[in-house]
Amino acid sequence: MLILNKTAGVFSKPSKRNMYEFLRSFHFHPGKRFLHKLVLGIETSCDDTAAAVVDETGNVLGEAIHSQTEVHLKTGGHCLLALVRGVSDFLLLGKSLDIAPGDMLDKVARRLSLIKHPECSTMSGGKAIEHLAKQGNRLHFDFKPPMQHAKNCDFSFSGLRHIIDKMIMQKEKEEGIEKGQILSSAADIAAAVQHTVACHIAKRTHRAILFCKQRDLFCQSNAVLVVSGGVASNLHIRKALEIVTDATQCTLLCPPPRLCTDNGVMIAWNGVERLRAGLGILHSTEGIRYEPKCPLGADISKEVGEAAVKVPRLKMKI
Repeated sequence: MLILNKTAGVFSKPSKRNMYEFLRSFHFHPGKRFLHKLVLGIETSCDDTAAAVVDETGNVLGEAIHSQTEVHLKTGGHCLLALVRGVSDFLLLGKSLDIAPGDMLDKVARRLSLIKHPECSTMSGGKAIEHLAKQGNRLHFDFKPPMQHAKNCDFSFSGLRHIIDKMIMQKEKEEGIEKGQILSSAADIAAAVQHTVACHIAKRTHRAILFCKQRDLFCQSNAVLVVSGGVASNLHIRKALEIVTDATQCTLLCPPPRLCTDNGVMIAWNGVERLRAGLGILHSTEGIRYEPKCPLGADISKEVGEAAVKVPRLKMKI
């Protein structure tokens, strides 16, 4: 996050043509007098680069996104559970130990060759899984959620992905088709995979909420679960988490789906919050060290695991 008048040199020497095309796509509203402070948010990953200008009252004055999905395979980033006590005050309760759920869904979609499916050819892997799952019967396949005996809040998806890969290979042999062709059971597999991922996320989240309640880490009368990020745009996962919040008397808040994937608006708003709190405001970028993965607050995930909180079983009728 940088204040608008400190953004010179943010882009690393792009070509004039690319910069022109990016700026031309930036929908800005001219003719306005800005009475409030402005924040420019820039979000970049291996897939997309997005930028947005937001004022301190929450008005989005302009935004743009440049996608590289045509030349880059889209994969998920990370998954974690954290207690937010302030703009810059977090307690990390659990995290993904290997790959993220979005990464796994994308890989399963590629293994199923859903890009060749006429209904999914223009979709990302995760969106293709969600779309096809609506047509499938998840009960036709029995995938067990990972880490059922580990009483912590960490996530793991690589083992599940290997099990799914083996099952897909077996179904290809049964149907007598080559790798790269669409299985007749693809929709059922998508439905089962999506539900298993949702149940794993829901159970770890349920344990995190119970741990926080037992330790009086938040006010129980108005506790809020905020779900964001790419997988949060999946409505099946949202419904699973809604079951958890209903059972724990919490409120579920989710950004609109378009703000769950790569965008600059959420980054800019975080900048507004930090600006208000006077945190992380730099007048020079000299001496700044950039890290590919930034630690989030104090890691208490080991303490969560040692507490071994038992999670009552919830019926995931979605």
